[in-house]
Amino acid sequence: MARMRVHLGCDHAGLDLRDHLVRWLADHGYEPVDHGPQVYDALDDYPVFCLRAAEAVVADRAQGLDSLGVVIGGSGNGEQMAANKVAGVRAALVWSEETARLAREHNDANVVSVGGRMHSLDDMTRFVAIFLAEPFSGDARHVRRIGQLASYEQTGELPPLPPSASDA
Repeated sequence: MARMRVHLGCDHAGLDLRDHLVRWLADHGYEPVDHGPQVYDALDDYPVFCLRAAEAVVADRAQGLDSLGVVIGGSGNGEQMAANKVAGVRAALVWSEETARLAREHNDANVVSVGGRMHSLDDMTRFVAIFLAEPFSGDARHVRRIGQLASYEQTGELPPLPPSASDA
């Protein structure tokens, strides 16, 4: 069985965690793919690297490969926003074990975003490990919700309101 490929992108605030994760992933049976940056630059632009990581996840999955992504910044907010601009990406900002687990279990997120200045290296590594290991539940309600997001992403049309919603 092929190893899961994990695409990584970050900015200068995520370099230490990214370097650590590349080693950790390889040591734990994953295939890390680093999309940069390769050197510290306090003025670098995270979209350049996070968009590439997110696009690579979508491309791999379109080919039937087992692939997820990790984007890292100071807070993880901008990196998550960048990744979510790529069609087919569901990037989740995680800040706890529970948010890491639920991102996969309920939302079938395919990219995780973490804040390199928000948590210890050990905590962030644990969040990523949980995210990578957790399967999507496949529950009908979650499949339905993800389908609504995917449809909107493709068509720009809002899903219909449920009968219980009022037209105020």
